[in-house]
Amino acid sequence: VQLQASGGGSVQAGGSLRLSCAASERTFSSAFMGWFRQTPGKERDIVAAISSRGSRTYYADSVKGRFTISRDNAKNTVFLQMNNLKPEDTAVYYCAATFGSLISSTYSQRDRYDYWGQGTQVTVSS
Repeated sequence: VQLQASGGGSVQAGGSLRLSCAASERTFSSAFMGWFRQTPGKERDIVAAISSRGSRTYYADSVKGRFTISRDNAKNTVFLQMNNLKPEDTAVYYCAATFGSLISSTYSQRDRYDYWGQGTQVTVSS
């Protein structure tokens, strides 16, 4: 599975961006998807995750109430709507996928995800 992330850019604090991650295969509809982010010198951390049918979602505490993850299986695409952006949201954002079965305690674990996109830069200025 190849993942192509897009939608990053530069915005001022309080602004919004919508990230997209397009998958190359129809089997995308069976994949558990996640968005992670990384800043220089730090680990890649979970932002949000969504189950294959969209019935389960997970958000990092730092983005709850501001970010929304969703997916369109007909278009093999997962989205991350980011509202009320803050300078601390500045990072490279990566989408990831796994066809394994995840339980809630494992949604945030990087090593559970087998496929990764190339990353898209999000910069939020104050």
